[in-house]
Amino acid sequence: MARQSAPEAPPGRAGGPDGRVTVAVITRDRPGSLLRTLDALAALPERPRVIVVDNGCDDAACSAVRRHPAAVRVLRPRENTGALGRNLAVQHADTPYVAFSDDDSWWAPGALRRAADLLDAHPRLGLLAARTLVGADGTEDPLNAVLAASPLPDEPDLPGRPVLGFLGCACVVRRDAFLTAGGYHPLLFFGGEETLLAYDLAAHGWGVTYEPSLTARHHPDPAGRGDRNHLQRRNDALTLWLRRPLPVALRASARLAAAAVTGEHEARRALHGLLLRLPAALAWRRPLPEHVEHAARLIDSGACASAAPRRRS
Repeated sequence: MARQSAPEAPPGRAGGPDGRVTVAVITRDRPGSLLRTLDALAALPERPRVIVVDNGCDDAACSAVRRHPAAVRVLRPRENTGALGRNLAVQHADTPYVAFSDDDSWWAPGALRRAADLLDAHPRLGLLAARTLVGADGTEDPLNAVLAASPLPDEPDLPGRPVLGFLGCACVVRRDAFLTAGGYHPLLFFGGEETLLAYDLAAHGWGVTYEPSLTARHHPDPAGRGDRNHLQRRNDALTLWLRRPLPVALRASARLAAAAVTGEHEARRALHGLLLRLPAALAWRRPLPEHVEHAARLIDSGACASAAPRRRS
């Protein structure tokens, strides 16, 4: 099994281990990348507890993960759980806060301690979205600028910039808030699932903010896992049917259908997935409280005005 080179360890471990945060990692068939991530997590000064949800690795890879110095706890569901693996990890965590990584991402030294301090100091804070740096050269993820420019007004009892979105592998949650909101929704499975969770946290009264003093590192495989654009588009529309006013959902679905009619392959795949799941979306439909819907409309207006990247803040 090929092992990729690990990032350099930080020069010191100022402050000692921090027992407030568990890091939850979901993985599938990328043992080399996963071991590199675990190397980086083991080198953090906070020495966080780590839970890996194995969505599909062979037994040899799983054994290597269990032996890793990060003292990993491995959960092996019977089938690929997609983003719902994060729900499973949170349920098994025994710390008040849970940070998320994918098998190609990790946290900068000190970020988890800083996140725990902020969550300790702000009891209504449910989720912190971090600044994400991509690749060895630390390129800014485009979502950073979108989150930083969120049109939502500041909230005096929260740090950072209020938002209604985040990157799934670069956030830290309050465990109780995550469980109260229901975690990631089973209908979406994977792809653009973050916005719905942000809506549900806000609907339950929890704050969701972007805090650029927290840094996550993301080193995606250039080969990737194939084009997932259709999953993002499908789930964007499903999120609207699940939580937003019907006219909003209808307009978005009509745009998707129009793109499908013109022969756009990804739009056809997204529309097919949407139609298959629409009855369940209607059964699970729970419109947002008015104050959260107002915030979502502000986000929509800002995105239209700036032609921002598709991942919403």
